[in-house]
Amino acid sequence: MAKCAGIEAAVIAAGGFRLWSLFSAAAIRRKILERLLCGVSRTKRRPMASEPMKKVGSERLLELLMAEGLESGSDEPSEVKKKVPIFDELLSVVTMLQGDDDGRRKSAAIDVRRLAKDDTKSRETLAMLGSIPPLVGMLDSDDPETQIVSLYALLNLVIGNDSNKAAIVNAGAVQKMLRLIESQCSPPVSDVIVANFLGLSALDSNKPIIGSSGAIPFLVSTFQNPNPNPNSTSRQDALKALFNLSISPSNIPNLIAANLPQCLLSIIGDMEVSDRALAVLANLLSTSHGRRAVSRSGNAFPILIDVLYWCDSPACQEKAVYILMIIAYMRHTDRTAMIESGIISSLLELTLLGTPLAEKRASRLLEILTMDKGGKHVSPTIKSEPLDWKRRVRNEVRVSEERKALRCLVEQSLQCNMLRIVHRANLPSHSAPSDRFPTMAPTSSSSSKSLPF
Repeated sequence: MAKCAGIEAAVIAAGGFRLWSLFSAAAIRRKILERLLCGVSRTKRRPMASEPMKKVGSERLLELLMAEGLESGSDEPSEVKKKVPIFDELLSVVTMLQGDDDGRRKSAAIDVRRLAKDDTKSRETLAMLGSIPPLVGMLDSDDPETQIVSLYALLNLVIGNDSNKAAIVNAGAVQKMLRLIESQCSPPVSDVIVANFLGLSALDSNKPIIGSSGAIPFLVSTFQNPNPNPNSTSRQDALKALFNLSISPSNIPNLIAANLPQCLLSIIGDMEVSDRALAVLANLLSTSHGRRAVSRSGNAFPILIDVLYWCDSPACQEKAVYILMIIAYMRHTDRTAMIESGIISSLLELTLLGTPLAEKRASRLLEILTMDKGGKHVSPTIKSEPLDWKRRVRNEVRVSEERKALRCLVEQSLQCNMLRIVHRANLPSHSAPSDRFPTMAPTSSSSSKSLPF
């Protein structure tokens, strides 16, 4: 009561509500709650007067909202009046969550899911009123339906709200979800847990916590053996969550321990997940342990080199050549294996027919592969010794000749293919292309702009 009286005195001393303009929106909401909590404390002391006190609290809330809206000029009085019943509803839902009736708590969790689905301010207000701890506590229930409604409510609270993501992890949700997994939860519950890990792992501060909690083996297992339900998105959600976790270098040892590199390489070719799988592999290259794990995975180089021929998937080409380029640059012992796998011809073709980004990376990789013939790494930023300049010139000339020869082969192939098409269509002879048929590189936009080059 003394605290509430102090706040009221400060407001009056400031001359009405002029003081509110000095506070942020969050500070205003906290002061509104403090005023309301004063009414709640008086209600507990005098239960018989609960209804009048509730009315007084709502009226006082309306006065505060009206004053704040008029001071800022952002809200009309009619709009401010609409906020009061919304706040009352949110407060009522959270009060039910904090009660002891399991049925009412389950109903309140369903309301939280509904209210937080499309309203950013409701997510913030529900969390500020204290909805997260009871929702996390409901994960300890043995009732699968209670688990699902609480998981969906938490899932909607994290949409676009980093504060809620941190609060849910700090409340112990990660450990409780892992305990549900260990108890052989049903597939619907498992799917919602994967979706929650996806949302929570988007926050940088949560990545090391989730990665070290033991969630990675579960996500890898879900990716390999997803829910057979055709409407389930657990496979895509698990891969996206693994991508989020792979951004943090501290998680790479755990990702490798779960055999993620080999798992990702084995599904290259499935066009629904290949692009994202290559992006995760690229993230693993940020540490020497990750580069070694990727290069030593079975058939890594033949699989990645094959992707360089996917002309209809330029984003996959860009990521595959990036992975090969980083491994070749940082691990000179793998260059011979790449050459023996037939990478030169695919790179030469990519420099002619790839996107600008793929062409740049392919040219850089060709330079790396031809720069160091003796097995000693030479940085491209350091000038070579005088005795090596003749060899470098010969290499550049040889690469230039190979490019010219490949361009000629490509033009001849296009010419032959066009003649066959004309012949099959029985078109007149003047429709046949000229001997110098122009070649055009694809103009697809790059989807890996975040990569170095």
